[in-house]
Amino acid sequence: MVKLVSNLRSIVDHDGAVILNNARNQITTLDAMGGYIWHRLECGMTQKEIVCKLVEETGADVLTVEHDVQEFLEDLTSRSLLTGITVGQRRMGGL
Repeated sequence: MVKLVSNLRSIVDHDGAVILNNARNQITTLDAMGGYIWHRLECGMTQKEIVCKLVEETGADVLTVEHDVQEFLEDLTSRSLLTGITVGQRRMGGL
């Protein structure tokens, strides 16, 4: 299960997001799509729910969206913003 790391502060708008990791004195900026995903993570949506919503809203191929979301979440994990993501885990199953 994907979880946000504690001690984070963020601002999300239609242009993207800015995330402050107080524990590391680190700022991360995200583009509009990154902000879209980040906001949904903050709202408690699962990785699978985010993928399904993106496929529904964009009509994009589910495997492509699944892959791209996984890579994005792995990147956020490498920046110490998320936990619960296994690097290289490509299929969530059930989609």
